Amino acid sequence: MPHRRNGRIVMFLFCLFSLISTARPVSAEVTRIEFTSKQPYGTFRAGDYVIWQGKIRGDLSPQEAIPGIDKAPRNERGRVDYAAKIILMMPEAPSGENGALLVDVPNRGQVWAEAIYNSPRDVRFLPGTLEQGTGFLQDHGFAVAEVFWELGQGTDLPSFADADGKTRFVEGVGFAIVRDAADFFAHAASDKGGTPNPLNGVINRVLASGRSQDGRFLKTFLLNGFNMMGNRRVFDGMHVFVSAAGLLPILQTGLGPMSSAEGAPTFDNPDFPGVNDGPLTIGEITAKVEARGEVPPRMILVSSTTDYYSLRASLGRTGASGTADQPLPANVRMYDIAGGPHIPAPKAPACTLTPGRLDWSPLSRALLLHLDAWVSRGTKPPASELMSLEAAGGELPALRAPTRLSAAVIQVPKRDQDGNALGGVRLPDVAVPTGTNGAQNQPQTFTCMLIGSFSPFAATKAERERTGDARPSIEERYHGRDDYVNRIRIAAQDLLARGFLLPEDAAVIIQEAASTNLFAPAPTNAEPR
Repeated sequence: MPHRRNGRIVMFLFCLFSLISTARPVSAEVTRIEFTSKQPYGTFRAGDYVIWQGKIRGDLSPQEAIPGIDKAPRNERGRVDYAAKIILMMPEAPSGENGALLVDVPNRGQVWAEAIYNSPRDVRFLPGTLEQGTGFLQDHGFAVAEVFWELGQGTDLPSFADADGKTRFVEGVGFAIVRDAADFFAHAASDKGGTPNPLNGVINRVLASGRSQDGRFLKTFLLNGFNMMGNRRVFDGMHVFVSAAGLLPILQTGLGPMSSAEGAPTFDNPDFPGVNDGPLTIGEITAKVEARGEVPPRMILVSSTTDYYSLRASLGRTGASGTADQPLPANVRMYDIAGGPHIPAPKAPACTLTPGRLDWSPLSRALLLHLDAWVSRGTKPPASELMSLEAAGGELPALRAPTRLSAAVIQVPKRDQDGNALGGVRLPDVAVPTGTNGAQNQPQTFTCMLIGSFSPFAATKAERERTGDARPSIEERYHGRDDYVNRIRIAAQDLLARGFLLPEDAAVIIQEAASTNLFAPAPTNAEPR
């Protein structure tokens, strides 16, 4: 009996020490929130909203696992100060009825939440807008926090003089800013000075949204342990857009004035370091998180067709060698937008071809609700939907693998006879096409390589033959407007049934199809006079 009791004691101590060893030793504190602007935002299904803008200030322990923070000046408490711009869009009288806080991570100083989720179909929002648009986020009761983190883009990062007298900025503090702000709004009653947290007591789950550079931010944030505040998880869910296989190289000190996150591999500089150095797949990242004893957040990752050609998205599925997809962990869903551009660009005068036009905000809205339901109720999203791939080559250029990944194989989507990608989530505009979506644009500059292109079908057989276009014309594909609209309706109903489209978005898509100018005016049935 004594041996059994001793064994239980040893096991208890082992578990206790394991818990202590896996806890992230964070000592961070929001010292002050200050709002310089408080304005009404609008009236939505969830009620009246307000928009508050200001700053969040905090300090960090110089022992944080952030390169260079130990060299930064310290305040009177022996800690390292920071400050960052914040924007809150929230119910005027928060009730906790929804309880979800969406933290949007700005990209190069530009907010993205409204453009991703609230963008209307015919006037696509560009990054940086705070317009209401469709009001989707507010109708569903989300509180939204924009938390700025990037050097030169709304933050005051700690800095120090190096041995050569040059000022170096502690860029990794950007991760701590987002962590501290998200945790504060979700859990704190007030700042250190007693200023109330306007969301106190109404948040029961926290989601993060990051697009492109800031999708890479979120993966790097998770990989390096910033999703824990002590033993408490910061983000319960992450919505990661068009981040391909990349990470964000800001766990370093930079000389400014802009962030080390500004750069990325391009056709002119494919060996740019820090982005595709690995780990490349979300499975590898999740394994490292779990090995530390953390419970990873539930994640939805979205890639566009353009990402496979210009951002090595296939390596996010296969890793650094071979062509076989690695298994996705249970906490992850991954979706490809067939025909989707990386960047929505209504105009691109510097590029040769018409920019990509596919509106994929309807899918963004549907997937955010799936992520929220997964986090709040355990309701699983639809199974992952990915495009079929083949080794890169042929006429459409793809960014080659970095030299250091000698076994990596870049793959791109297989395409049908029209040039449209096969597989993935096929929005009605691709399922019932009027042109080729998502082909590469030219020249291969940083901008043009990301916006993709749209090449419309000829209107008639005669026009197609005159221009030498091998793709069947609109006239040859569809038996008039009714046939086209009916096919759009069937495609929308299929996406509705599978959970990739909301009813209100389906109605807008069908309405636009019914009013298209691709066909001659409908004949009248009025009696002649």
